[in-house]
Amino acid sequence: MATHTAYGDSRRFRWLRVREFAVPPAMIETATARRLVGDWAGACAAAGLDVDLDLRAVARTHGRDLAARIRADLRLLAPDLLRWHLPRTQSRGLLMPAVTVPLARYDGAGRDGESPVHLVVRTPPWWADGGQRISLALWDGSDPDAGAGSHPHPRPSRRHRLDLHRHLWDASRTDELRARSGADRPAPDVGPEVHPSIGPDLPLAVDRWVEEARILLRADGLSDGPVLLRSGGSHRLVLDMAASTSGRLVLHRTPPAPARGPLPVLPDAATFVPPDLELLRAGLIEPGQLHPLVAAALVPGHAPVPKARQRHDGPRLVDCRGARHRIGLVDGVLAPLDHDPAELRREELLVALTGTPLPCLQEIDRAHRSPECLGDVRGRLDHGDTAGAVAAVEALLGPDAVLRDGPLRDELEAAAQRRITYGLYRAGLTGRGPLALFPSAGHRSHPRHMLAR
Repeated sequence: MATHTAYGDSRRFRWLRVREFAVPPAMIETATARRLVGDWAGACAAAGLDVDLDLRAVARTHGRDLAARIRADLRLLAPDLLRWHLPRTQSRGLLMPAVTVPLARYDGAGRDGESPVHLVVRTPPWWADGGQRISLALWDGSDPDAGAGSHPHPRPSRRHRLDLHRHLWDASRTDELRARSGADRPAPDVGPEVHPSIGPDLPLAVDRWVEEARILLRADGLSDGPVLLRSGGSHRLVLDMAASTSGRLVLHRTPPAPARGPLPVLPDAATFVPPDLELLRAGLIEPGQLHPLVAAALVPGHAPVPKARQRHDGPRLVDCRGARHRIGLVDGVLAPLDHDPAELRREELLVALTGTPLPCLQEIDRAHRSPECLGDVRGRLDHGDTAGAVAAVEALLGPDAVLRDGPLRDELEAAAQRRITYGLYRAGLTGRGPLALFPSAGHRSHPRHMLAR
């Protein structure tokens, strides 16, 4: 298999994992319900978004008009949709750390009466990204470092900006996604001279570059000029807007004329084909697996089908000494169903004397230490879906189960430590030392208690 093909396949597989775990259906349902009744703060809480702004303080500092404009935008904010579209790393598909993404710009609203104020969302630095929580705040151009705390990059990113792509977070404008993503046209033919300069086998939205660059230039108060296209590292091109048209691109490796300052940067949201559209075109995902607002925009007429809740409360079969036995939940814990208490007490004594336990007991022990669903549990924990991870463990082991030493317990302990590290970061305590949070005694380790907030 060619290297670029393997890279493309691994990238698509990563996005499939992201779409499976990063924004769980329960988060979407709860955030949507809160948003539809006007509770924007409740919607943010449901989507794991910490609010670091006070509209009353904004009114006192910047005036009531700005506070009213921000409040109107917050009522349109779909925080679960925002999380769906935030930039992610190429390695594991987690939220890109330590980035400030502008959502809206309010010109002339700064403390000096001239600088802009931005509504921004921030991701924590990599060492504090446990739980994948994000924060919502204001950035004042006249006082750029105020209110940023210990965030390493408090200024709005030029590459990762969504103020020009409100359809990626504004629930009232999601129908724009179809045209802005290119879903209403065939996939563009990307010439070989473009891919090596931008990145290997990346889905480039070349047919949208000229129009998106015009939107960018107008927003920055420019009538014309070169626009920088980049994809991390040294991969970059310069789009010559003076010579380009909608059907013809003129690209350079350096600006066609000496630049007086930093070139405008085409945001990633305009540079690349959205991953959802790429997965749909490749036949790797169904519309029902997408965020409902995304599916409605990319696949008009799609009728959402309620997902049946999977149940795992039936007994499982085990080959035990020449017979088929059952193990299942009894009084909230996983237990053998076809062995009487006296036999189990004898087996416990045998195991204490280093004997080999019954196959039923061996299967229960494996389920506690390294279950088959460990990969799914790890995926949920990595993306901050604590409730989903606990539900998966409890469906397998029971709500009253205690964890034994092994990979499953290690994953839950690590997730709990990451959550506390994020809390320290939020409190301005930036120490990164290891935290000894839990005793080694397995009888104290209930999954729900370990991950309690």
